[in-house]
Amino acid sequence: MTQNGTDLVLEVNNIEVVYNKVVQALRGLSLAVPRGEIVALLGSNGAGKSTTLKAISNLLPLEDGLLASGSIRFCEQDTARLAPQQLVRRGVSHVSHVMEGRHVFEDLTVEENLVASTYALSGREGVGKPDFDLVYQYFPRLFERRKGLAG
Repeated sequence: MTQNGTDLVLEVNNIEVVYNKVVQALRGLSLAVPRGEIVALLGSNGAGKSTTLKAISNLLPLEDGLLASGSIRFCEQDTARLAPQQLVRRGVSHVSHVMEGRHVFEDLTVEENLVASTYALSGREGVGKPDFDLVYQYFPRLFERRKGLAG
């Protein structure tokens, strides 16, 4: 699918998310991420940023959440029946989120944590060696601390 002639990597169409079968967390949310673009999801606490990302990653059931309506498509494929690990292997983690709260292996270095994170890339077509230089370019502070313990 295209939007003004641009390939969309991610399409979120009019989603509604409900927690515990009664609490409506999102209603009518839509967004599109064009190929090659960076999109930021901003908002105050409780605005639904994390819920949106959990819906995209199919992590809602872990918190008794449900995508009650709407659709999510990644690279033109409906994601509704895909497990979170299948989405990661297809690349969703690169377009969705990194969890907050220092969820790292504390006894490993920053660089060892980056290496560990690449194990999810196995089985993905066309994935070569991860480009840590690009990661360090985006986050120069990580390069400075790459040999130090992450915790």
